[in-house]
Formats: sequence, C-alpha cells, structure tokens
Amino acid sequence: MTIEKPETATLEDHKPLSKWSLYTRRFMRNKPAVGGVIIFVALVLFAIIAPLIAKYDHVELDFLNLGTPPSAEHWFGTTASGNDTFAQTAIGLQRSLMIAVTVSVGTTILSALIGTAAAYFGGWTEKITLLVIHFMMVIPSFLILSLLSNRSGGDWRIIALIMIFVVGWYFPARVIWTTALSLREREYIHAARYMGVRGMTIVMRHLLPNIGSLLVINFTLGIVGAVMAETGLSFIGFGVKIPDVSLGSLIGSGANTITSAPWLFYFPAGALTLLTVSMALVADGLRDALDPTSAAGGRA
Repeated sequence: MTIEKPETATLEDHKPLSKWSLYTRRFMRNKPAVGGVIIFVALVLFAIIAPLIAKYDHVELDFLNLGTPPSAEHWFGTTASGNDTFAQTAIGLQRSLMIAVTVSVGTTILSALIGTAAAYFGGWTEKITLLVIHFMMVIPSFLILSLLSNRSGGDWRIIALIMIFVVGWYFPARVIWTTALSLREREYIHAARYMGVRGMTIVMRHLLPNIGSLLVINFTLGIVGAVMAETGLSFIGFGVKIPDVSLGSLIGSGANTITSAPWLFYFPAGALTLLTVSMALVADGLRDALDPTSAAGGRA
C-alpha cells in the first residue's frame, strides 16, 4: 500500500494579489456596481450606434409624421416639427456624455493640482487658495453658470469650459486639500524635501498618486454632477441650443407637451435617469473597493 504524500503549499499558492487585482475583486463583488457599469456601457453604445442606424437624422424633418407616437417608422415617435425622437435622444445622450466626461476630467485634474499644491506649500499659497475657494462656495454657482452660459451661444465646448474653470473645481479642491494635509507630514514627503526635490515634483510624484482613490471617486461623481448641471441649464434655456440637442434641452421641450405627447419627455428622461443611476452605483462600488475600511474590503 502506497501512502500519498500530502500536498505542500508553495509560495506561488499564496502569492499576494496586486493592488489593482484586489480593487477589481472588491468591485466585482458589488453586484449593483457591476450592474451600473453594464448600464453605462449600454448607454455609451446606444449613443454611438443609434445615430448610425436611425432612419432619420436628428435635424431631418418628416412632414408626413408630425407629432406621431412611437411606430415602426419612428421608434421613439416624432416632435411637432417632424424630428425623429430616437435620433434626437441618441444625439442628446451623446452630447451630454461628451460634456460630462470633459467637465469631470477637467475638474478632477484642476482641483487635484490646486488642492494638493495648497496643502503642500502652505503659507500664503494656502491662505489665498482657501480664500478663493470659500468665496466661491458662498456664491450660488448655478446663478454664475446660468449668466455665463447664456452668453455662450449654446456651444457645448464653451459651456464645458465654464463648468470646469468657474464653478466645477473649488469644492473637490477643498476636499482634496483636506486629505493632502495629512499626507504632507509623512516621512517620505520630508525625506524628498530634505533631498532637495522640487515642490511641484513632490506634489506630482508623491502626493497625487497617494490620493488616487479619491480622484477616481471624484471623477465618477463629477460625471453625475456635470450631467445634472447641464440638464438644468438646458432645461431653463441657458444650455445647449438648437440645432444642437442634449438631454436637458429635450427634457425641457418635452415637459411642455407631457400630456399631449408624453414620448417626447419620457425617452430623454429615461436615458438621463439610467445615466445618473448607473454612475451613482459605480461611484458607490468604487468607494467600497478603494476604501480598505469598507465592508467590501473585508469580504475581498
């Protein structure tokens, strides 16, 4: 009779997970967050593919179908002018996504640089930065955004720049400054300073990488905030203007005919709801995955 030798564990069997593998595993355990990613990807694909397969362009008029409900000819119905709502919803979602991603990337980068630089350099740099931030937080941002956007002519690029450089950066910068305050007293920061490393180099190489999880969450939530801001502006007529469309402008025009032509409101509103809900779920999942003290971290 032969005796089988017990299997011995090797170092490879207990090889520690890399940081990003651990984050991915934590995120994938959050089913609502995974569902949010699926919904968001589906919306992006719809915004890209739908204009290509639509029977009509979003500015093309069908005078034989004015204000008709959804049908085989017009899947989402038509407006009173004969515009295809399916094409308009796809282009509106595409435009809202472009604005949201542009604004979120811009505000994340700008707020990260300002917040970490203020925390590291301190002194008058920190005082002046906080003075500007606190002053901007007192002023109603939506009022400033409305006044400036009204002069943009409805150009989404100008609206995005206004949202980045005027009203979008200061609140995330305040949060990042608070987080970076504790990091500037770490040993590796003092060591880099004593070795003669330049201040901005320390900010870029040591401070920013160590708040990467916060920046990822800020970016995700920034998409939701930018979409809601753009929707509100376009809804009251200060955002994207005809012939260009966005979800906000479509919802604004559809709200006036919600009883007589409800499809003009519900399809853009449904796309907006799915977009904001999906990004909120993704942000919640990222927070749990990147935060070692969260419940998801313990299950990973």
